Amino acid sequence: MNTTAVHWLGRSTIIAATAALLAACAGDASLAPERRVAAGASRTVELGQCDTLAVPAGHKLAAHTYAEGVQIYRWNGAEWVFAGPEADLFSDAAGTDLVGTHFGGPTWRSNSGSEVKAAVLKRCPAGPNAIPWLLLGATYSDGPGIFDGVTHIQRVNTAGGTAPVGAGSYVGEEKREPYTAEYFFYRAQ
Repeated sequence: MNTTAVHWLGRSTIIAATAALLAACAGDASLAPERRVAAGASRTVELGQCDTLAVPAGHKLAAHTYAEGVQIYRWNGAEWVFAGPEADLFSDAAGTDLVGTHFGGPTWRSNSGSEVKAAVLKRCPAGPNAIPWLLLGATYSDGPGIFDGVTHIQRVNTAGGTAPVGAGSYVGEEKREPYTAEYFFYRAQ
């Protein structure tokens, strides 16, 4: 067997094992309810105590991405001020299928050419070590791809990204705090 065939066979085995593990975990009742997405045509996010972040009736899930990146803060002499996000967006939790980017505005841009900008409508605290969960309303959405026509975005299941602790060394100092989150994008039906 040549080297390429061995590499492919090994990769296929890993993929099959991962699929089997995910299938086994799919029915795991021990997963936190806020980490599951309800099945069905209307697919909604289980928001738990953050139910105020529900998307208005008449909207349907268009895309779901996993973000990994940083929240950027700048020292203004008195406090750390949020400057913007910088993250990669993936279609899978493992971070193997890059589908777009997230950056200041806030803006989400897909690799397929679509873009959506939004403004925060509501917040829900996520805990001391995680940035809040959000409901955002689109202010701009265009282009061919997954973000075309998006009206609302939910940021949930956040980890990290909180403002630095302690004073900065100089005005304008920048800190980049790692974070992960899931983004759910909705369109009007």
